Amino acid sequence: MEALVKYDKGQGNVRLQDMPDPQVEDGKVILEVNSCGICGTDLHVYHDMFKNYPPVILGHEFSGRVVEKGPNTEGINLGERFSVLGAPTVICNNCEYCHSGEFMFCKAKRGMGHGVNGAFTKYVAARPDQLYATAAHVSDDISALVEPFAVAVHAVGEIADVQFGDTVLLSGPGPIGMLLLKLLLAQGIKTIVAGTSQDKDKLKTAMEWGAHTSVMVDVDDLQAVVQQETKGKGVDIAFETAGAQSSVANCLTALRPLGQYVQVGHFGKDITIPFDLTAFRQLNIKGSVGYTRTTWDRAIEIIDQGNINLEDVISHRMPLTDWQKGFDLMEQKKSLKILLYPS
Repeated sequence: MEALVKYDKGQGNVRLQDMPDPQVEDGKVILEVNSCGICGTDLHVYHDMFKNYPPVILGHEFSGRVVEKGPNTEGINLGERFSVLGAPTVICNNCEYCHSGEFMFCKAKRGMGHGVNGAFTKYVAARPDQLYATAAHVSDDISALVEPFAVAVHAVGEIADVQFGDTVLLSGPGPIGMLLLKLLLAQGIKTIVAGTSQDKDKLKTAMEWGAHTSVMVDVDDLQAVVQQETKGKGVDIAFETAGAQSSVANCLTALRPLGQYVQVGHFGKDITIPFDLTAFRQLNIKGSVGYTRTTWDRAIEIIDQGNINLEDVISHRMPLTDWQKGFDLMEQKKSLKILLYPS
């Protein structure tokens, strides 16, 4: 089967190549991939800024339908559609984090798309416990968004303490940032979205979706806008989703005393920030990475209820053979979610 493979360590070293079809095993099923989204992590693997184990097939945001079953897969039927939880493909099931459901911190963890073969290809093997049924009224493409949507649900609904009447700064209108925005707007939260002039189109989209204010930080004075919108108080919560040093500084500076800072974006390197503000303002600093199984249950339920439109988060659809174009659009900040389709 044709697959997008990180074939060796180092910058780049990604290509389409033929890979063996996965073989059905005891306790596993084979899924035919419907579509798979490009994630920032895929770019980090491409640039060798995220731990990976080549040769490995990239891609982890996907949906598929079951085409083959191994023994001990009762309750799963051929033809059924699922979104797939790829992160805990390899875990120890023994440590305190596995026992508590916080598998993201298991030392043995290897996820699809970097630690084990992922879904930028035609067929994927998975265990039944990794499968989350796609409701009849939910499209295959929306089913492929469960993984990034769960990241947003974790940050907004489980890590941050968002209250009615809060003013929030969302720094970084990329795919994950815009999914966070969807959740904040669904709660009626006054949200200031900040980006650069490169993000002009996405900031326009944020306003069309219902953001209170958008700011191009390389053109306008973000802190002046924050002071105006909060009557000199500062924002209650700042979500950093850009993974950029200047974005962190802007968020910390914009927060009121006792405010919350939630780090969602990844940097892939060390950065310098005004960390003294965390003490002087007694800020509540939180990190948000991935999700839990409970998060996935919650994300699926939100999608099934149909009150949040995720269709407009998908900006591009293209064949897997156009993967380089998709990666370039992501790098150039000219897209939201890009879905690739296997041939």
